[in-house]
Amino acid sequence: MFTTSFTIEWGDCDEAGIVFYPNYFYWFDCAFQRLLRGRGLSQRELRKRFGAVTPIVEAHSDFKAPARYDDVLDIEITVQRAGERRFRVDYRFSSKARLIGAGYEIRAWAQLKDDGTMKSAPLSEEFMSILGAAVQDPVQEF
Repeated sequence: MFTTSFTIEWGDCDEAGIVFYPNYFYWFDCAFQRLLRGRGLSQRELRKRFGAVTPIVEAHSDFKAPARYDDVLDIEITVQRAGERRFRVDYRFSSKARLIGAGYEIRAWAQLKDDGTMKSAPLSEEFMSILGAAVQDPVQEF
């Protein structure tokens, strides 16, 4: 598991003073990038080392309680396989130990081709190990 935090700024909120829901998806991606950096990777390093990218092919979130300006949002991340060519990143977000919501992304493993396009490929075992991904009970690929 990996944990990171964000302080909610005024610009993150709607007119009612609560977080505008699309911001959670932005924070999911930011949290995933922090996980990569925390494991010695970045998007540049991922491309250089593995010749790959991890595009999002599905995203979902459930909201349980509002988060507001000045709250600190704690995001816990776990990673597991979602088939041969995909992995799932689960997010649980809370503030002051109060559950705000949970969500996930399904990310594909895609190799970069010389012409700039990408092609789905089997997940790198090394990459999954670096992420500390769960290897038991994989989520089924769609």
